[in-house]
Amino acid sequence: MEIGSLAPDFSLAGSDGKTHKLSDYKGKKVILYFYPKDNTPGCTTEACDFRDNITTINDLNAVVLGISKDNLNSHNKFIEKFNLPFVLLSDEDKVVCELYDVIKEKNMYGRKALGIERSTFIIDENGNLMKEFRKVKVKGHIEEVLEALK
Repeated sequence: MEIGSLAPDFSLAGSDGKTHKLSDYKGKKVILYFYPKDNTPGCTTEACDFRDNITTINDLNAVVLGISKDNLNSHNKFIEKFNLPFVLLSDEDKVVCELYDVIKEKNMYGRKALGIERSTFIIDENGNLMKEFRKVKVKGHIEEVLEALK
């Protein structure tokens, strides 16, 4: 995917019980963030950073959509536990993860496994890729995202 090109559309089940397509959000900027797992330290910090800045994000005509391989039940517990004011999408089959090329080999405690590389894509009001962040470090990421939205 190149900056300025049309972001791949998709359809996934959301934590709100609805099916969400990227194309449903035309007219708004979308912060599409991929994260490894609900209720893990880095993913919790990242989600809470988005939560704590949701007013600013909304003021910048943007919405937050989080995607992981977790099921909707897991997403709903995560949302409830941390009072997250945005939709989490379930990509159990990794279709959208592969579309956005975020499945990478990771090394956890000496074992190699395929998993989601923390990544954020900012998509403009017309559905074009504005900015991408790969191998995201959670600390300071919200500031990078807010800057990119401006």
